[in-house]
Amino acid sequence: MKPKKPNMASSMRSLFSDHGRYVEAFRRFLANSTEHQCMQNFIEEKLPGIIARIGDTKSEINILSIGGGAGEIDLQIISQVQAHYPGSHINNEVVEPNAEQIAKYKERVATASNLKNIKFAWHQETSSEYQNRITEKKELQKWNFIHMIQMLYYVKDIPDTLKFFHSLLDTKGKILIILVSGTSGWDKLWKKYGSRLPQNDLCLYVSSSDITRTLETLEIKYECFDLLSTMDISDCFIEGNENGELLLDFLTETCHFSKTAPPDLKAEIIEDLQRPGFSIKERGKILFHNHLSFILAEA
Repeated sequence: MKPKKPNMASSMRSLFSDHGRYVEAFRRFLANSTEHQCMQNFIEEKLPGIIARIGDTKSEINILSIGGGAGEIDLQIISQVQAHYPGSHINNEVVEPNAEQIAKYKERVATASNLKNIKFAWHQETSSEYQNRITEKKELQKWNFIHMIQMLYYVKDIPDTLKFFHSLLDTKGKILIILVSGTSGWDKLWKKYGSRLPQNDLCLYVSSSDITRTLETLEIKYECFDLLSTMDISDCFIEGNENGELLLDFLTETCHFSKTAPPDLKAEIIEDLQRPGFSIKERGKILFHNHLSFILAEA
């Protein structure tokens, strides 16, 4: 979890305080990393076995996407469910707080040609808002498959969130959680520097090791798979390089990190990012360890 820290004299502020820059930094992260390729490989190779029994004897399969973003990964998941349960109706509900992402998701659905027998519904809200709304209604719909992809960083009470969504699983239902691995460079970066970077209420520094500990405490059965992923951060070491500066912003969750960070902090992070444990050097490039964990919890 992110440690508390004292007020800082520098003018550093959270990347989340500038939505436009955050979106661009995130776009650069995806363009320079194997993140989506890594997820795609998992969906193609492992997901068929995972969903093998979630829809047994059911005419309709209910899927709940928490933090579905623009839907790119969601539609790959749906494609695998369709292939495994041909002819079944699929009810796919999406919880996503960002209106722009929902608009892109809807565009993706509108232009897709293979979405027969699928009903989509979008809810523009956070997972906590969804949880409160559903709890007040006292009509807890059961789900065959729930996925939470790269979103548990944005949840205030992780144990309560996991317990709630686990309670929504139907018989043989499963939850898929994807987030950074405890063996990733992210985990090392956050643990070492989290207390010296801008505090914000939007994002927690959590990795798979935090989540598996929580699942064990809640006595929820799970499996965890680690997949290797990298991000090319070579540009971060070229002074004044725009791509490098945006990637540094994303790594540190700091707006204009290169220009606003105290020189000693910047020098330490730049040095550490090149060390083993944080990255590897390959074919003249510096590749940050962006390893992902895929955690599968059962009903």
